Amino acid sequence: MGGVLLRTEDATPRENLARQLGISRQALEEAVFLSPSSRLAETGEISEAEHWNIVLDRFGVPMNQRHAFREAFWAGDRLDVHLVRWLDGLRPVYKTGLLSNAWDEARGSVQARFGFLDVFDVSLFSAEVGLRKPDERFYRLILERLAVRPDEAIFVDDFPMNIEAALELGIHAIRFYSRQQVIDEIQQLLSVHPA
Repeated sequence: MGGVLLRTEDATPRENLARQLGISRQALEEAVFLSPSSRLAETGEISEAEHWNIVLDRFGVPMNQRHAFREAFWAGDRLDVHLVRWLDGLRPVYKTGLLSNAWDEARGSVQARFGFLDVFDVSLFSAEVGLRKPDERFYRLILERLAVRPDEAIFVDDFPMNIEAALELGIHAIRFYSRQQVIDEIQQLLSVHPA
């Protein structure tokens, strides 16, 4: 989901937040996405709210500014509407699934803000099942829910380690660089392995 269907197209809000904290945007994003508390939140061991409090405590953000901070952090994210429509057009010939490392509030907030989850036959969020990519059990779970074999599946992700894990299971895997690149590569695979 993040980095493929939802991408930070406008970095300005995060750059402004980082500047206010006296850190780089990269340091801010690493604290939010790559910290130990983020990993705990991704597997549902702590809530998204607890994770944010740990991050914002670290940066000394006052309690009365935390909601606005969180809102600003996501303000530059955009949904790739064209890619979502294209995916929706694959059904019902092909099944579609979403496999996302995401915190416990993700399903509700993503659906409320962007409303695209209905284009997937199955959507799995890591915090809801206690598994995260690149754990092979997470991949196996979505294959099971979709009732497909690994060699019948195509997995798209922007992180190399997640791609490698899919390939090890025998799943066709494509690293995301751009919308058109990923559509072209999926279409090429579908022409070789039609439904």
